[in-house]
Amino acid sequence: MAATKIESLTQPRDSLPNTYTAVTAREEDFVTRFNDNWEALRNILGIMRPIRKTPGTQLVSYTASVALESGDVGAGEVIPYSKTTITATKKDDLAIKKYAKAVPIEDVDKYGAAIAVEKSDDAFLTSLQNVVLGDFYTFLNTGTLTGTATTWQAALAQAQGKVLDKFAGMAKDVTQVVGFANILDAYDYLGTADITVQTQFGINYIRNFMGYSTLFLLPASVSGKTAIARNTVIATPAENIDLYYADPGDSEFARLGLNYTVQGETNLIGFHAQGNYTTAVGETFALMGMKLWAEYLDGIAKITVSAGG
Repeated sequence: MAATKIESLTQPRDSLPNTYTAVTAREEDFVTRFNDNWEALRNILGIMRPIRKTPGTQLVSYTASVALESGDVGAGEVIPYSKTTITATKKDDLAIKKYAKAVPIEDVDKYGAAIAVEKSDDAFLTSLQNVVLGDFYTFLNTGTLTGTATTWQAALAQAQGKVLDKFAGMAKDVTQVVGFANILDAYDYLGTADITVQTQFGINYIRNFMGYSTLFLLPASVSGKTAIARNTVIATPAENIDLYYADPGDSEFARLGLNYTVQGETNLIGFHAQGNYTTAVGETFALMGMKLWAEYLDGIAKITVSAGG
């Protein structure tokens, strides 16, 4: 009798497999949409490939320089070695950010799951993206190639010229330059011009504009952080931008019993959903360690439009 009773109690209810499948599908949908958005942005920015940080390691960037010896070497003479110098620069540690969201059962009863759950997930995803973008835009404003111009158009040209000159001086190739401008300034200049402004995940941009592969049209602030002020233009080569990330699905984290749903080869975000019976809410947790960095701070031009030039 006891054995039969235990077996009966441990039989899964018919609703459990369906519930598990629905939660798993929701987790997979969330991380897939997040990763797809960042893949699209990575392509627009021209970032070659995100760089993964392994737990227990420090992010380091390396630069190489060569003091070239003369190539005029006589017959039979020893060819002198050119001196190569490798310089390692430690970056700020990559912070892992943790977020949680709860939807009470009352919201589902009042609005239905399609609104209470799905709409809040959409808003959650957008907010998480904006955290990373807001940090990046703030960082861009610290660029040290500064200057002034008398018009918005002249500022765009000057910003592009400064970064091309800088990278040419470092003997580094530039395949494309991306720019950032205040959206109100852009529309003041564009007026009724027949130019296509594209939009993805809330970001407006123009492709192939005045020598820029992409010109991003930004508001003054994103997630409470400075994006780009009016009468300001920022430019940098695509080669100067890197995306670093910590993998939320790393086995080191799983040893704590924290298993997040991730997607693809590049796991930018981890997502987990569960029900909390003690508070009758649906909990969702997000884990991400992402940061957009520029390799060279002096490879970012920031030009201000000023009547005085």
